[in-house]
Amino acid sequence: MKTEAVVPKPYPARGAQAFSATASDATGFAAVLQAKTAQTAAATASNGPAASEPADFTAMTRQQLFDWMNGQIRAGKLSLDDSTAFLGMTIKVSVASGQPVPLAGDNSRIDFIEKARQGVVGALARKDPALAKRLETAIAFMLRNQGQAIRA
Repeated sequence: MKTEAVVPKPYPARGAQAFSATASDATGFAAVLQAKTAQTAAATASNGPAASEPADFTAMTRQQLFDWMNGQIRAGKLSLDDSTAFLGMTIKVSVASGQPVPLAGDNSRIDFIEKARQGVVGALARKDPALAKRLETAIAFMLRNQGQAIRA
């Protein structure tokens, strides 16, 4: 029996393809990028106050708290672990339906500092010192940042 050494070319079809970006591809990409950037900027502008407005945790919407929390995480001022207490405060469940209420469109203002203080009392009553500590950390963080710009 005779064996031949046949070495197949890896990905033979790729050698024949020409990968080149044309001017129309670049223009199309630039147009899509510009549209998405404008869409994101419009969404950011409609979601809450501008950077010059100070954070007021005693009268803030859930959306504003959520946006502030994300800005602090992006800026490296708030860890993901420490953000769990804030994330919990942004959740609202309808009593009538039992379903979560979306952040967008809910313009009710909440005193999140007082809400966190009540959470500490509840956590201690339930003998949950870990939650109480997270909420106390959140309260201290809010008090330090009270009056500072919402978006970094």
